[in-house]
This record gives sequence, structure tokens and C-alpha cells, in this order.
Amino acid sequence: MTSIPEYMTEKHRECDDIFTEAESSVSAGNWELAQKQWREFSEELALHLEAEESILFPQFEQATGMTSGPTYVMRGEHEQMRALVADLDKALASEDKTQFLGLSETLMVLMQQHNMKEEMMLYPMTQQSIPDAENLAGVLKAHCEPS
Repeated sequence: MTSIPEYMTEKHRECDDIFTEAESSVSAGNWELAQKQWREFSEELALHLEAEESILFPQFEQATGMTSGPTYVMRGEHEQMRALVADLDKALASEDKTQFLGLSETLMVLMQQHNMKEEMMLYPMTQQSIPDAENLAGVLKAHCEPS
């Protein structure tokens, strides 16, 4: 079974790859492909954030008693990401390459900083704090990759 840090970091990389593909398609002016890739990225990101907020964070908070610590910060950053995704949806819908690429750069920086905090701090802390962490990794996988 995969650990929480391994699985969640893998999901970050998958989202990053799809994001980069969508950004490249916008740069090339391939709007149809960009729409498809962006939709895939948005869905993956939404699933990932929702899994963290509804499964991982509550388990971490229950195990550690910390509700105003790292999970509070991560939820705030999730909201910032969602707002940027909504703005990117509009830029893509209007085929505004300049607007999309500017916003996508902002989102990429935010995601990189956010992911590093989760990967270096929150995920390892969660793995150590939760008695049945391997099972939780399986629950996260089932949520993010429904069959």
C-alpha cells in the first residue's frame, strides 16, 4: 500500500502535468485541445482539494487537535486556487491568451508553494499522526480515482 505522502505527491504531479499541457495548448492557440485539457485539470484539482478538505484534513485535525494550524492555511490557499481557476475558465472561454497565460502563471506559483508545504510538512505529519495511515491512503485513492 502507498503512503499518504507518496500518493498525494503523485496526484500533485499528475495535476501539474495536465496543467502544463493545457497551458501549452493555449500558447499554441489550440483552443479545442486546451478546453479538453483544462476541463481534465479542473476536475482533477477539484477532486484533490475536496479529498483533502473532507477526508485528510479532518483526520489530521482529529489526530493532532490542530484546527488553526496547517490545515487552516491550506484551506485558505484552496480558496485562492478555486478563484484563480474560475478566472482562468473565463479567460479560456473568451480565448484570451494573454489573460489566461498571466493567470496561469499566478496559479502555477501558488500551486508550487502550496504543494511544497503539503509535501514537506502536512503529508508527513499526517502519516505519522494517524494510526491507520495506510488505510487512509487507500480511502483517498478511492475518492480521487473512482472506478
